[in-house]
Amino acid sequence: MPMPPTTPCPPGPLDVAVVGIGALLPGSHTVEGFWRNLVGGRDLLRDVPSSHWLIEDYYDPDPAAPDRTYAKRGAFLDPVDFDPLAYGLPPNTLPATDTTQLLSLVAAEQALIDATGGDLARMDRERVGVILGTSSLELLFDMACRLQRPVWLKALRDGGIGEEQAGLLCERIAAQYVPWQEATFPGLLSNVVAGRIANRFGLQGPNCTVDAACAGSLAALSSAVAELQLGRCDTVLTGGADTLNGIAMYLCFSKTPALSPSGDCRPFSADADGTMLGEGIVMFALRRLADAERDGNRVYAVLKGLGSSSDGAGGAIYAPVPSGQELALRRAYEQAGYGPSTVELVEGHGTGTKAGDTAETTALLNVFAADGGVGDGPWCALGSVKSQIGHTKSAAGAAGLLKAVLALHQRVLPPTIKVDRPHLSLATAASPLYVNTEPRPWVRDSVHPRRASVSSFGFGGSNFHVTAEEYRPAAGRTRAPRARDAEAELLLLGADSPDGLAAAARRLAEAERPLSDTARATQQDFDAARPYRLAVMAGTAEEAAGRLRAAAARIVRDPGLPITDPCRTRYAGPSHGGRIAFLFSGQGSQYVGMGAGLALRVPEAQEVWDGAADWGGELGLAPHRVVFPPPAFGETARRAQEDVLAATENAQPALAVQSLAQLAVLGLLGVTPHCTAGHSFGELVALHAAGVYDARTLFRLAARRGELMARAAAGSPGGMLAVTCAGERMGRILGSTPPDGLWLAAHNAPDQVVLAGAAEAVRRAEREFAAQSVVTTRLRTSAAFHSPAVAGAAEPFDAFLDLTSMNGPACDVWSNVTARRYPSEPAAVRELLGAQMTAPVRFADQIQAMYDDGVRVFLEVGAGTALSGLVTRALGSRPHLAVPCDRPGTDAFTVLHDALAALAVHAARPIDFAALWKYHAPVPTTQRRKPRMSLPISGSNVGRLYPPARAADAGPPAAAPAPPVTAAPPARPSALAHQERTAE
Repeated sequence: MPMPPTTPCPPGPLDVAVVGIGALLPGSHTVEGFWRNLVGGRDLLRDVPSSHWLIEDYYDPDPAAPDRTYAKRGAFLDPVDFDPLAYGLPPNTLPATDTTQLLSLVAAEQALIDATGGDLARMDRERVGVILGTSSLELLFDMACRLQRPVWLKALRDGGIGEEQAGLLCERIAAQYVPWQEATFPGLLSNVVAGRIANRFGLQGPNCTVDAACAGSLAALSSAVAELQLGRCDTVLTGGADTLNGIAMYLCFSKTPALSPSGDCRPFSADADGTMLGEGIVMFALRRLADAERDGNRVYAVLKGLGSSSDGAGGAIYAPVPSGQELALRRAYEQAGYGPSTVELVEGHGTGTKAGDTAETTALLNVFAADGGVGDGPWCALGSVKSQIGHTKSAAGAAGLLKAVLALHQRVLPPTIKVDRPHLSLATAASPLYVNTEPRPWVRDSVHPRRASVSSFGFGGSNFHVTAEEYRPAAGRTRAPRARDAEAELLLLGADSPDGLAAAARRLAEAERPLSDTARATQQDFDAARPYRLAVMAGTAEEAAGRLRAAAARIVRDPGLPITDPCRTRYAGPSHGGRIAFLFSGQGSQYVGMGAGLALRVPEAQEVWDGAADWGGELGLAPHRVVFPPPAFGETARRAQEDVLAATENAQPALAVQSLAQLAVLGLLGVTPHCTAGHSFGELVALHAAGVYDARTLFRLAARRGELMARAAAGSPGGMLAVTCAGERMGRILGSTPPDGLWLAAHNAPDQVVLAGAAEAVRRAEREFAAQSVVTTRLRTSAAFHSPAVAGAAEPFDAFLDLTSMNGPACDVWSNVTARRYPSEPAAVRELLGAQMTAPVRFADQIQAMYDDGVRVFLEVGAGTALSGLVTRALGSRPHLAVPCDRPGTDAFTVLHDALAALAVHAARPIDFAALWKYHAPVPTTQRRKPRMSLPISGSNVGRLYPPARAADAGPPAAAPAPPVTAAPPARPSALAHQERTAE
């Protein structure tokens, strides 16, 4: 009697911790390098190197050309300095060992060292397994080619070649391939990729490889997770390895056909026309989360759900089926215990083929749309690392998972490049998914952790989808160190004389170590009390060396002349100090993306945006959604985003958060002001910085003020006009008092005022000034702020202030209204702040008063550079330093470093730079021993005579005369001799 069908209970969330990572990928031999390339949007596709195969031998643009490929580009591993003796390998066996096996040892060592903090003795090696995704190895193809002698001989005979000469020719052909030896059989087996790792590192859990084509690495992950869930292993090393980009692989993808005729990989783009091949090795050390926390492991992310499926019957064996993919997605979220509506990043399979991308987006949209969404518009970023490193086949899922894990760990939404127009299915406002084309801070409230998912699909209908979660450690738990991805690093030097400083700069220019290590060391050693100080910023070690040498020459030539080259070089001698003021920018300075670089790289800055997401939930505001919106395609869409942010009800809370983020970082570094001031809205932030109210209160005040002013603008629309001319000339043009409907809203500098008024009055004034050749700028505001036109907002704002708890200022705060200090009593602070909404801004007078009070350093906090410029216009040539913390169009982290450099060099201010390095791994105190021998190994196997050995992309060498066919075959050098010559 048949048993009734049963519905199994879904297992609980995986709760598997990623505790170690290793990676060799195009453009980098480290995980940190991969992340830097990823966030930097680096395109790593290039022509096939001659170490793999020669383009002139196999390329034909005609897809139908027999035994030819119409593709000649891909993404390839740079040579890795491989020391066979360090891994217990006899050098003469390297030509008989596939590169995938050799390089996998390097990636495995990286992951194991990362997982154990360098102490491999921490592992219980009896309970560590190795399960990897791989496919056939290139050496198998090469050795099979050597066995075609009967075919060659038959062809030569059929061509009329005599038996003896045919035999000699066959010998010469065979000599182009590595000869068989004892090490060849294990050297060409894909399972030995895992076996060699287990052997070398003494791991006694299971070792095996899994082949699910392009889904192989996530198939391996599935098996690895099962070993942990069943309790058979405590740690599993898993991932994918694929260095097979020989001509056979290109022919396979060409005749399907799946490669891009245009030679590029553009996943999820309307212009996608195929994929490009890549190669790489990525490994993860996994542990049960409870064990990882118990043992103090550093955790990158937590895997929560893993779904797998097959496409079942129907269609071609290699054609993707959306319904099969949907099944894998649904199973993953069922196990995770949450729906896709809580997922904000999907790293898709994203091959860039039309059929593949269409099937994948169909499946994703069906599953995500069915689960609902959060807020208006798309909420989940979609991308594929293949846009940068191509399709790494068996390692593709692991490369995607590495991107997602690092995105969670770094709290960054990484870019997918080459998308000028998104796939048609993603180009509608109803889509929950959008293609993320630029790195953006991943802002998340406290409702749940950040969540990301990864898909990988393979020929034969193998579908895998894994979902992961940010690790939010409890007190005492450990997160893994962050990757360093600064666009530029800051080097600092101090000395007792100009000559000593120049000599130190020249010595530093000769240093041979990573730029970030040099930056960290110089910042930690810097003493602002030294009388001569130098700061250099650069993006590469070569750039830094050039700037250091140039600065040294300049200092020797003219030691008394300061150097002020923002974001490049700063130099100064003895400083007379002076008080420091923080100036906070006002409405109009905001722009889409402001502060992104800082939030991307400093957790304390991003935590401010996260906090504002929580505060905004109470008020229906989400500042990060208007400051860091999904990328816009087209100028019209970009202008629409700027307009949304410029709306007063959005601009003021957003500026508050931007300023708070910078304040958090400055406080972390020990940079504090003697006094504060702001321009218009910025005065609210200045009061917060002086301790009058906390950050949450500031946000609520900004939201209420913006709402009331927006309402006033709707009832009394108007505008504002910045006029560049001295007050006397303006009076001659407009008369002794502004005409009806126009008011003086701000006196910013001796040669700049701002007028506010009704729209027609502003237009009329604009025409009158233009007739007198006076430069004017229409400000992006919706009302005549700081004038009687917005009086309707003042009364309800006063009432709101009456309900706001305040303290007296802990330091001086300068008022726009009076150009004097704020009073110390909270009631008087409320009254003056309320009056500020309609009163003219006396900024020029205020700066003069501050200067008279001893302020010499003005640090602009917030967005843009407007206030720094106004300070310099107000003070002219009088000694002062005006420095912005933000410059539109320049990375915010770089600009902050330049501001710090200015304070350290020109103002001789001590700064705790170590605070910016606390999340990064410390500089190693010892160097790894020098290898006894080193062989550069890339994806191509060692010891092959075809293709001829030559530098990649250098063009063919001069042809050597071929020996006569009747001569004996040339003696083949031993592998050991080849290795030794290479090492020399």
